[in-house]
Amino acid sequence: MAKLDICLAGVGGQGSLTASRILGEVAALAGLNVLVGEIHGMAQRGGIVESTVRIGDGVHGPMIRDRGADVLLGFEPVETVRALGKAGAHTLVVTNTRPIVPFTVSLQGEEYPEVVDLLDRIREVSSKLVELDASQLAQEAGSAQALNTVMLGVLAGCRDLPFDVDLLWQGIETSVPQRHLEANRKAFEGGLQHGREARARWGS
Repeated sequence: MAKLDICLAGVGGQGSLTASRILGEVAALAGLNVLVGEIHGMAQRGGIVESTVRIGDGVHGPMIRDRGADVLLGFEPVETVRALGKAGAHTLVVTNTRPIVPFTVSLQGEEYPEVVDLLDRIREVSSKLVELDASQLAQEAGSAQALNTVMLGVLAGCRDLPFDVDLLWQGIETSVPQRHLEANRKAFEGGLQHGREARARWGS
């Protein structure tokens, strides 16, 4: 199969590393060649986290070249912009619009940018932008910790993946405690619907 390079960016506590692990495990279950890597990260709450998932034949290392990502999943808008070096005009960018002020910003006394300005910066790079308050969707589903499940649902709805959507859900299901399973199911379905609606708008 052709390569699929996914970059995930966020802050510690949002579940982006778990999302990358789930994608990697599901790809492996589907019999695909896959590499998962953490580019840099401080996984404690508030730290910057960036990871990669590379799927397909000919993938020999976890690094994604600049402007080489097929997908950028941004769990926090500033971190989406920070990771834009991996995105090009062809890149699908999915970003959560709910800000979390990274400690690097608060420590330096900087002001958090306006989200609308951050979205404009993303559009300067890629026209395929899906923006949503994924944190709100997760809360409405019954668990703020289901943010990563929402984001994976949006990804599955936005574009074809090299494995079945049901298999992706199974990967999520096995990683979630039983008591949070129903909330995560609702979160996944909500994200999936949002992604499908965005794809329908593009006509692809």
